[in-house]
Amino acid sequence: MSKFQPIAFYAKPTENSYSLLPFKFSRFTNNRILLTNMVGEYFLLEEDKFQKFVSKKLGTNESSYIDLRSKHFLKDSSNEVAIDLLALKLRTKLSRLSDFTALHIFVVSLRCEHSCPYCQVSRQSEDKQKFDMSEEIAHKAVELVFRSPSPTIKIEFQGGEPLLNFELIKYIVVRAKQINENERRNLDFVIATNLAVVTDEILQFCSENKVHISTSLDGPKELHNKNRPRKGGDSYERAISGIKFARDVLGKDQVSALMTTTEASLSKVKDIIDEYIENDFDGIFLRHLSPYGFAIKTKSYASYSTEKWLDFYKKGLEYIIEINRNGLFFQEFYASTLLKKILTSEETGFVDLMNPAGIGIAAVVYNYDGSVHPSDESRMLAEMGDDKFKLGSVLTNTYEEIFGSEALLNPLEESFSSSNPMCTDCTYELYCGADPVYHYALHNDFVGRKPESSFCNRNMSIIDYLINRMEDDPFVKKLFYKWANR
Repeated sequence: MSKFQPIAFYAKPTENSYSLLPFKFSRFTNNRILLTNMVGEYFLLEEDKFQKFVSKKLGTNESSYIDLRSKHFLKDSSNEVAIDLLALKLRTKLSRLSDFTALHIFVVSLRCEHSCPYCQVSRQSEDKQKFDMSEEIAHKAVELVFRSPSPTIKIEFQGGEPLLNFELIKYIVVRAKQINENERRNLDFVIATNLAVVTDEILQFCSENKVHISTSLDGPKELHNKNRPRKGGDSYERAISGIKFARDVLGKDQVSALMTTTEASLSKVKDIIDEYIENDFDGIFLRHLSPYGFAIKTKSYASYSTEKWLDFYKKGLEYIIEINRNGLFFQEFYASTLLKKILTSEETGFVDLMNPAGIGIAAVVYNYDGSVHPSDESRMLAEMGDDKFKLGSVLTNTYEEIFGSEALLNPLEESFSSSNPMCTDCTYELYCGADPVYHYALHNDFVGRKPESSFCNRNMSIIDYLINRMEDDPFVKKLFYKWANR
């Protein structure tokens, strides 16, 4: 069999013919074929029309012909700018790469007064101050932050409970703002805190320096206290009072919340969503557990299957759709992230869904001990004893040594989904991205075994669901476009 088509196959089309532009396809529901192209445009065709399309027999008077041409699945003589438009959309999709690292995470302490069984961090008890970041390390890390060419810099403080080392947070904020007087970047700060130990002094400092708060809210009182136990059994009460306190000082829009799905959460998705609505949030991120830290040690990660979480997620999304149908705007943030990739030419910057992988490129972590890691998840692996992704140390390595490290370049190259077996042919490749840390944690390989990958199965199932709901319900399509463009 010839390796190549005859030369006539590649000839410039005549006036009444068309040529195919690059696309991938797979069988979808209701005897339809899902097509996606290299910039993330998608289109659904019935089986018979798909056969006509690929055989170059689709009539120019058919509605699907015009749609396929406008979405850059075909090119004809009436559309000479098709390739230029395709290139422009691709450049837009990849434009974030030239900005490089925007998110800089400072782990200022591993100490924590909670004992959450699903915690992804190898936390330490409150009295172990040797697990606090020092001022020397913080100073050197801040200097590295501004070596990034990104016009936007976000510094996020994590732990443990970062407020247990609040004096260092103050030092970092003040130092970063001093440097930025010359750098003139768009500089933001976020503290990821459970709010259990928040004080008026802390919030006044946050207000004066425009520091955002990100907290945890797993659902109603009983569920939250079960998922996030602390001495005194008042985690929920402290979270709710902390949210109200922070909003009073900082403003409603400066306080966000995240939940984590445990086995106890699976039957309570409506209750969890209602809790967020009751506390005046305009959306929720229905997060699954990740295979790191205490989530592995306590076997929390293995407490439910991907299928059970997907059932939980889809029930939650249906409930959220009905909430919107009844007149209250409320969104699910993971769906919104995927929809932005599916429906717009923008990239979200969401580390787990980037290709090349977002590790190092989109985010970097400066650990309490000065070690540098390309993502929060890779730092968690290091706390579990695996330094595979460690890039170096702020105490001993230069910016060039850290970001030119083989520990970063190798996983970026090997996990590049556009050239990986199965990924390169996958209809969902442009939406799904690459996550080498996740796959290494589970499969000891940067790419992973795709048929067994819960990361792939989860994303493919959700993308199928989102497209199906848009195509079958005009209200949902309008709602999803609104989510994608917020």
